Amino acid sequence: MGYAHLAREERYYICQAVKSGTSLRAIAKAIGRSVSTVSRELARNTGARGYRYRQAHKRSQKRQTSKGKKRIGLEVWTYVEQCLHQDFSPEQISGVLKRKGFALSHEWIYQYILADKKRGGTLHSHLRCQRKRKRRYGKPDRRGQIKGRISIDIRPSIVAERSRLGDWEADTVEGSKGGPVLVTLAERKSRLFLFGKAPNKSASEVRRVIEGLLTPIKDFV
Repeated sequence: MGYAHLAREERYYICQAVKSGTSLRAIAKAIGRSVSTVSRELARNTGARGYRYRQAHKRSQKRQTSKGKKRIGLEVWTYVEQCLHQDFSPEQISGVLKRKGFALSHEWIYQYILADKKRGGTLHSHLRCQRKRKRRYGKPDRRGQIKGRISIDIRPSIVAERSRLGDWEADTVEGSKGGPVLVTLAERKSRLFLFGKAPNKSASEVRRVIEGLLTPIKDFV
């Protein structure tokens, strides 16, 4: 059984009860939790000044936030390098990774590029100056949008629960104008992350890349 997360009010009660010398069994019964849950709460969140409910709640929330973030490993940095070689900016790469659950800022990527340069690498040569985009008037740009796609705003609520396999999020990131496009796919439950390059942002090319990414694993998702 997983760890039962306590509400702020429950932690306040535990704090006051501990100060008054109430037993763990009595505390657990009062808040409707198991003795092991109360014992684990005190073990994990008691500091040098004893158990304080505000600090305990903050620690718990911080742990939950960090659990949702994926570890930045070799695979991610390899992906970053591949994107840089395709002339995508650190800001674009960071944005895509953030949507996939990887907390990697563009500042970190710039530091990585600088370290690579000091080692004699060439990643810095792929950095480009960002130009202001001209504002488009008239009809919105719908290139790269796949026919029949479901908007993230109207997707079924079960998708947000990450309780089933087969719910994919697709995204595209443009490089230079009219140039190649990075196509990414993320499976919400398993957090499997796939990516490929399309020669342009047309729906047919984006679809071709997506089909190529999913075909090898079609029997598993």
